[in-house]
Amino acid sequence: MPDPLLLDRLLLVSHLFQQDMAREYDGTPLSEARMAVLWTVHHAGPVTQQAIAESLALTPRTISAHVDALETSGHLRRTAHPGDRRAHLVALAPDGAALMERTVVRHADLSAQLRAAVAPADRDALERGLDAVAARLAELIADEAAGAAARSTR
Repeated sequence: MPDPLLLDRLLLVSHLFQQDMAREYDGTPLSEARMAVLWTVHHAGPVTQQAIAESLALTPRTISAHVDALETSGHLRRTAHPGDRRAHLVALAPDGAALMERTVVRHADLSAQLRAAVAPADRDALERGLDAVAARLAELIADEAAGAAARSTR
């Protein structure tokens, strides 16, 4: 049997992360998509729903549904935008801020555990390799999107 391809290994890691997230969010109103919204607000501070949608490349309607659910669950709050009467700012509510603080700690712990699984002499090379793979995949996606846009204008 041939050795697994790099892509096969990356897909396995992705699948394992998804299983871990599903286990973590089981029985809660959270999901991978809703956590992405929380991460965006956590990093950006109070932000408009439009900015969240652009950051996550999702439709405003999808973001609105996620923000509604996260507001109902007590993770987010909306306030009036000080400079635009038509817009609202989305910020972490106390429960959301506490969740994100715990999540940051858990991510740091898991990252340390995963890094420790690699031989010390290989750790820097692993990180450089992962950065290179992520950068190349982003390039391939951008190139494909540009090609699709060019084909649609013909």
